[in-house]
Amino acid sequence: MDKYDVVVIGAGPGGYPAAIRAAQLGASVAIVEKEQLGGTCLNWGCIPSKALIGAADTFARIRHAEAFGIKVNGASVDYATMIGQKDKIVGQLRGGVKQLLAANGVKVYQGLASFKDPHNIAVGESVSLGAKTVIIATGSTSAGPSFPPQDERVVESRGFLALTQLPKRLVVVGGGYIGCELACMAAMLGAQVTIVEMLEDILLLLDKDVRHEVRSHLEKNLGIRILTGKTLETLQTEGGGGGVKVKAGGEELQGDVVLMAVGRKPVTDGLHLENAGLGTSERGFIEADGYCRTKVAHVFAVGDVTGKIQLAHYATAQGIAAAENAVRQKPRRHDTVVPNVIFTSPEVGTAGLSEEDAGKANRTVKTGKFRFAGLGRALAAGEPIGFVKWIADPATGQLLGAAAVGAHATELIAEATAAIRAELTLEELGRTIHAHPTFSEAWMEAAHAALGEAIHAPPRRK
Repeated sequence: MDKYDVVVIGAGPGGYPAAIRAAQLGASVAIVEKEQLGGTCLNWGCIPSKALIGAADTFARIRHAEAFGIKVNGASVDYATMIGQKDKIVGQLRGGVKQLLAANGVKVYQGLASFKDPHNIAVGESVSLGAKTVIIATGSTSAGPSFPPQDERVVESRGFLALTQLPKRLVVVGGGYIGCELACMAAMLGAQVTIVEMLEDILLLLDKDVRHEVRSHLEKNLGIRILTGKTLETLQTEGGGGGVKVKAGGEELQGDVVLMAVGRKPVTDGLHLENAGLGTSERGFIEADGYCRTKVAHVFAVGDVTGKIQLAHYATAQGIAAAENAVRQKPRRHDTVVPNVIFTSPEVGTAGLSEEDAGKANRTVKTGKFRFAGLGRALAAGEPIGFVKWIADPATGQLLGAAAVGAHATELIAEATAAIRAELTLEELGRTIHAHPTFSEAWMEAAHAALGEAIHAPPRRK
């Protein structure tokens, strides 16, 4: 039996940073992965989807280049080549993770990990690992209704990203961020796309004004048909290489491929948690506190499997905190100001308290908004859609939350996240000199607007 100070189960964005950080602190570390280093995010989620979204965005820019005086003739899409480029990027990054683990002295074991007892981990049938501490980072997988047929034309996000041919007609079941991102990508490449969402709107976790901005662009500019408040009733595949029939809200839809994007569920199968003295919640998650500790003192859990915020960067923050808590004596809480980014067209970024959540909590807030249509850099770049918004405490001006929708929103939200974490005020942010002309100066303008001191926007009506 090989013995280690720390054994990490799962090599995704929560697991491999945890292993590296523990090794940096002088611990002997092993990491166990049943599939590929990098986990879902790198191999079948964040990275491959953004590679295809980036290609689709480039194609969309080419198609509209004439507005800038640039004439392009004969632009077309070679989707198989796009997939090849996506796979190349994934392979390069996966190789980088392998090198980083090796450089930090982390021993990698391939196979399915399971607890034999609280301190001993089996890897497959032939390997046993002894562990002083264990970090569980097994992530999540696609969830969905049980009735869809097993067919290559009915896929979840992982299967969709493996397709070598873009469907001409795509039906997306689920209006969350995964479904909307892939719907935008397909539409920008020329597919006919329909989104079916059982709830009252798509991207329902966002503020209403942000949702409206995204939905309006999807419908009017990308030609995506969005059916909300409609339940999936039946799904049938046609023989002889035909398509797929979907019935939702009493309406029948035709597609070549149906993408099921209705959520994620934790991965705990095969872990035998009971042998470690652990169980799961009613929803199947492993409960962990703000220090990533489970109810078993030496076992930590991070990432999607904990049922908190299911984002790769949050898993990384948890993983690093868990590693430090596993090795050091003084515990440290993981950060809780978490940016959320959605790579739709237009992009979305949020952080901290939302305006709608404040309303639900009966909390009074002050807001300030600045639209990109009033921003010189946005107009010069031909990207006037969207806005940024601050949510602040009306008494102190402290920044509590932020939202950005439009070009580069996924990058812009970093400044807002840092400002919220640092407990800056509207006045402090508004007085911070921002370079001109840039997209980021919209944050300064929005702070001015919240204070009633807008320079580049008309005053609010009294």
